[in-house]
Amino acid sequence: MGIQRKIASAACLLTLSISTSFSLADPAARQALGDSVVVQQAQGAPTVSLGGTVVAYKEVTLAAQLPGRVTFIAGREGDSFENSALLVAIGDEELLANRRALLAQMATADAQLRNAGVQYGREIESPQSRTAPGGMGLPNLFDQMFTRPAESFMGDRDRSTERSADLFASGIQIQEARNAMAQLQAELQALDSKIRDARSIAPFTGVIVKKFVEVGDTVQPGTPLLNFADVEYLQVEVEIPARLRSALKEGQMVEAELDPTNRRVPVRVAHIFPMADPQRHTVKIKFDLPQGVSEPGMYARVLVPDTTVTAAANPIIPSTAVRYNGSLPGVYVIADNGEPTLRLIRVGEELGDGLVTVLSGLKVGERVLVNPGPNISAGWAKDGASH
Repeated sequence: MGIQRKIASAACLLTLSISTSFSLADPAARQALGDSVVVQQAQGAPTVSLGGTVVAYKEVTLAAQLPGRVTFIAGREGDSFENSALLVAIGDEELLANRRALLAQMATADAQLRNAGVQYGREIESPQSRTAPGGMGLPNLFDQMFTRPAESFMGDRDRSTERSADLFASGIQIQEARNAMAQLQAELQALDSKIRDARSIAPFTGVIVKKFVEVGDTVQPGTPLLNFADVEYLQVEVEIPARLRSALKEGQMVEAELDPTNRRVPVRVAHIFPMADPQRHTVKIKFDLPQGVSEPGMYARVLVPDTTVTAAANPIIPSTAVRYNGSLPGVYVIADNGEPTLRLIRVGEELGDGLVTVLSGLKVGERVLVNPGPNISAGWAKDGASH
């Protein structure tokens, strides 16, 4: 009993005392079996190791907005560029020619607008209704003094109405010229927009991650040109089971293990997506990584607190006791008759000093082989998943 109390203490969690299993009577068999250890209880909050991918803080895929031939690419994968730098250009010779033709039409429309203004001013200063339809000298004077007053008196003509109609017609010419100019300006704006679409500009400072085309390729609208990303700041993107969502909040600090050395670094909860995946029942969460510790596309594991499980439910064992059948971890559990049985387990957090937590498959008090020898073999335990 005194030995068991020492093993249960916190100090023994870091230095588990390894004992030899005496269940087998044959000393040679015991030597082949190896040392065993009693499964102990973990202390502190349990965590779940969840795999994710290191992604760039910002990443965009630049695609072609109009058909044409690629005439310029700024660089190759890994080259960095500042914000607003030209990355890809598509041939725009036809668009530029159309723009020059449109500018000529605008110059003509401007001349027509100015001419309509001059004609309107002339109508105000020298109305056409005052001009005699013909003749000169005494005939014209006779028309001015007798014929036109007589026509107005008899009601055959209304000079004021004619003048108003002439002014209105001149005003309509000005309005038509203005409308033509406005239409051409709108066409020029649309054409300039297409010319801008022929050039892909860096939306932020970053690097070219992947190129999909080369100079000379013919593209259609929607064809991907290249991936551009901000790799100065990286994040780990993880699909978290919905039951673990309540244990995390934005700004919270947790730990992550980075491949290939399993290096542990602190990460911060950056963004929790508001909706869970309806098929997998997971929530996407992004964690901010420290600068310079990884690269985009690398695999990482985030240690997420599991508030749904008590610490007593998580036993700990030496990491050397875990054996893998493909990707499935298992341990050799010594049965009551002293025979080893290979049992499937679910591995949790690595605690350091060669210890690892077990999320399922083992109970506190069971005995497992610390470092099974090569001669030990056994099938998977049928009841391993029930523990």
